[in-house]
Amino acid sequence: QWVYNILEKKAEADRIVHENPDPSNGFVLVPDLKWNQNQLDDLYLIALVHCREIKSLRDLTAEHLPLLRNVLQEGKEAIVKRFGVPGSQLRIYLHYQPSYYHLHVHFTALGYDAPGSSVERAHLLADVIDNLAMDSMYYQKRALTFPLRADEPLFKKFQEAGKV
Repeated sequence: QWVYNILEKKAEADRIVHENPDPSNGFVLVPDLKWNQNQLDDLYLIALVHCREIKSLRDLTAEHLPLLRNVLQEGKEAIVKRFGVPGSQLRIYLHYQPSYYHLHVHFTALGYDAPGSSVERAHLLADVIDNLAMDSMYYQKRALTFPLRADEPLFKKFQEAGKV
């Protein structure tokens, strides 16, 4: 609901850094709640797509390339304009498994070791775009490994199924 409140401007409307209102290829860029916005060393923003049907990386196909390219390009432009941080100094990625199932993209300062920014969980947006350009169904076909903490419900399900 938090995501929908932001997209509908019922909450945090004053925090929006950038918005592309297109219902299919648009998104809202907001500072992550973990970032206090007082320094750039731990810059952290989230792009929330307007399209509610895309839940995670697994749902993406080549039809979403215009959306993903918008997020990448406009997100970088908005961050350099507002915060003076060029795209070359950003890590731009998606999580798999995500912490919530509404497609969102993380923008963090390159030097910031943000939670979940490691290789096992983070998929660079530029790589996602390239993979989908090569094969529209890449993320439906590809095996994706990801770490789970012992206290996560999904880990318990794997244990119960004898997969751990």
